[in-house]
Amino acid sequence: MTRTRAPLRLVLSCEHGGNRVPAALRACFRAAGAVLASHRGFDPGALAVARVLARKLGAPLFAATTSRLVVDLNRSPDHPRVFSEFTRDLPPAVRARLLARSHRPHRERVARAVAQRLARGAVVLHVAVHSFTPVLDGEVRRGDIGVLFDPARLAEAAFHRRWKRAFAVVAPTWRVLANDPYRGTSDGLTTALRRRFGRGYLGVELELNQRLFAGGQRATARVAAAVAAALAAALAADS
Repeated sequence: MTRTRAPLRLVLSCEHGGNRVPAALRACFRAAGAVLASHRGFDPGALAVARVLARKLGAPLFAATTSRLVVDLNRSPDHPRVFSEFTRDLPPAVRARLLARSHRPHRERVARAVAQRLARGAVVLHVAVHSFTPVLDGEVRRGDIGVLFDPARLAEAAFHRRWKRAFAVVAPTWRVLANDPYRGTSDGLTTALRRRFGRGYLGVELELNQRLFAGGQRATARVAAAVAAALAAALAADS
């Protein structure tokens, strides 16, 4: 008897899609306009790409637009940098409300979508869409695309290889690097969901170099189309 493979279902998220500050906290950010508009305040380009992926691939997208400087949704709630220098000294009750109203609901929405698809017998590929600044602390980042995953998890490593091959066809001039500029096993939403769901869950972070968006809306549209085409090809290669 031939064993039928479990279908692969895609779930998308974007933890740093905007730089909104709740009205009640605007006094904390009164002199922080430039920081909020920078890569520290949000991930430029990430939400636009994530929306194109969701539309073209028919996948659910869970996106947040509260600034990571308010509360970082990609950090564990007890991580020392889940709150920034602008919010870490707020009263404990205020910080607890930020976790309860922004941090926990986003992560639980993603987890619920994963759990529902696992319960229907699927394998879930969760792609969390992020972007990174081209230069950090004087160091020029060398990659155009980073695919972050846990190399000890064979299914994630195999998907990275398929996606990298697809990028080589769709965008051959882009340099696609594994676990760069960050490690795929560092604290983050995908790391937390690996612990929660086990082998049926594949957690991958897509990191886009913000220099790819330097040409404005047209450049962003081209990047989004290329990423969507490469992801669609990688998904098709798994079927």
